[in-house]
Amino acid sequence: MVIFALQITLILTDIIHLLPDNIANQIAAGEVIQRPGSAVKELLENAVDANADEIKLIINDAGKALVQVIDNGKGMSETDARLAFERHATSKIKNIDDLFRIKTMGFRGEALASIAAVAQVELKTKRADDPTGTFVEIENSRVIKQEPVAFNKGTSIAMKNLFFNVPARRNFLKSNTAELRNIMDEFIRVAMAFPDIFFSLQSNGQEVFHLEKGSFKQRIVQILGNSYNAKLVSVHEETDYLNITGFVGKPETAKKTRGDQYLFVNNRFIKSAYLNHAIMNAFSEMIPKDSFPMYALFIDLDPAQLDINVHPTKQEIKFEDDKIVYAFVQSAVKHALAQFSITPTLDFELDPNIERLSALSNPVTEAQRASTASSSLFQTFSQKGQAHLIEKSDNLKHWKDFYEAPKTDNASTIEQQKQFEPLHKTYASEQPVMQLHQSNILIQDAEGFLLIHQQNAHERILYERYSAALSGKSIPIQQSLFPATIDLSASDAVLLTEMLDDMKELGYQLEPFGNNTFVIQGTPGDVDHGNEKTAIEKIIEQYKHFSSELKYSKREKLLRSMAIQNAIKPGKILTQKEMQSLVSDLFECEITNVTPNGKPTYLSFKKDEMDKMFGRG
Repeated sequence: MVIFALQITLILTDIIHLLPDNIANQIAAGEVIQRPGSAVKELLENAVDANADEIKLIINDAGKALVQVIDNGKGMSETDARLAFERHATSKIKNIDDLFRIKTMGFRGEALASIAAVAQVELKTKRADDPTGTFVEIENSRVIKQEPVAFNKGTSIAMKNLFFNVPARRNFLKSNTAELRNIMDEFIRVAMAFPDIFFSLQSNGQEVFHLEKGSFKQRIVQILGNSYNAKLVSVHEETDYLNITGFVGKPETAKKTRGDQYLFVNNRFIKSAYLNHAIMNAFSEMIPKDSFPMYALFIDLDPAQLDINVHPTKQEIKFEDDKIVYAFVQSAVKHALAQFSITPTLDFELDPNIERLSALSNPVTEAQRASTASSSLFQTFSQKGQAHLIEKSDNLKHWKDFYEAPKTDNASTIEQQKQFEPLHKTYASEQPVMQLHQSNILIQDAEGFLLIHQQNAHERILYERYSAALSGKSIPIQQSLFPATIDLSASDAVLLTEMLDDMKELGYQLEPFGNNTFVIQGTPGDVDHGNEKTAIEKIIEQYKHFSSELKYSKREKLLRSMAIQNAIKPGKILTQKEMQSLVSDLFECEITNVTPNGKPTYLSFKKDEMDKMFGRG
């Protein structure tokens, strides 16, 4: 009995064991490689650290089938090529103090090991002085093959079939479009930081980015589009503690989303709500509160003043003194904007062309002096007490006309009365309707009156109209006699491609034209001619605004974006017919009282409540 109890005790206590290496690597890989974009970031950073000046990224199936990075950097030896896939293998850290002097992009020695744990990897590498290169094939953290190979100087790493051995994680990947956009974000962040390196991105055989070496401003324009070329303000501040350089967009470039915001510390892209707040403060009162400025700023400071090892992605860092960095960043941006905004300095040196005018070069004659002195204007300002003198003139006899209301003819009076013609609507039959402050519509009902917000009401109307369109009742397309083209950034082009089919149902016929350009073949009838490009750009911007809302489907984001962007804005004067149509359409909606986002479309004021306010209830 005692022996049996002892055996049970031993069985119950021996429950801890070491995981196999391949499973341990897969678990560790979950921190580093969460999606194809994670691998792209790590591989691009390794290529930068290899001192490459040409880096090519090739992806297939949004990185799920292939992520390949080819560089012309220094390459690796046969031994290093094998050792690079071991966990915590790195050439950049030798002792603990090195963690506080990090100047490279990668340093933790986990990237290649993590990739090899969840994908099939092929590595080709060669140093300049080696006669041949090295080929290594790894699957599930195990070396399958290693042999010599003919190869140019540099390194090529191909990651195939991501998460092939962890199908549950593969199922959590998003659509190809979403994963491609994430890859492009990671690509842009690295390419933006190193304008002196050539970068290219090829997706499914098509080149998406081709970024030649150049200045930082040229790199910004290459990535974000030519629209920024003349709308960038230079930021440059040097101090004993840190240096800040880069560009911010002029206030008119502010958008509804944070997309075009890049902050780098020692050439590493970071996310910092704290420093973003500093930049937003610098823009205060220059842009609307719900808008976000464009910026691409570099902060250079002693690596000992920060800790970049606080997060696996290395995109969140901690400064030794947050407040002083905040103050410097805000000051630098404010100073740059002030230089952009102030009136140009007066130049007191006359233009040579002006100096040659006869009025300056020829002396005043006595005849000219006498003529000037005899004029009434001269006497008005030269005689004592006569500065208030105004000459009598027949030209002023009709001054009263400025204060008398112009007489109106019968036709115009009738037109004014039409503003209060009865509204033929079931809800408010034979009741007057009028516009207030060019943003609200007042309508009387049997119990009081309604105050309708014209923009909110129109949003609800358009939302339900667009919903019906995507359910089979397509909106007619007005074909363009002279189709316009629209040029987008690469990431916006990917986003628009995702929406093309649905947008066609909503009245926008767009066709890809290559190189992130689209031809606008047709638009809905209510889009003004010449305003097609602006309408589409605003829809894309609003769509990106909803992209962070995981609860919305792709179609729902598009519906809400189009309803918001195409709705009547405050300040638009509506005719009587337009107001009647708006009220009529609103109360034919399935939901009448709120916008899709929950804002009220109208407020109700009851007569008995108003009587109580005036002490008559």
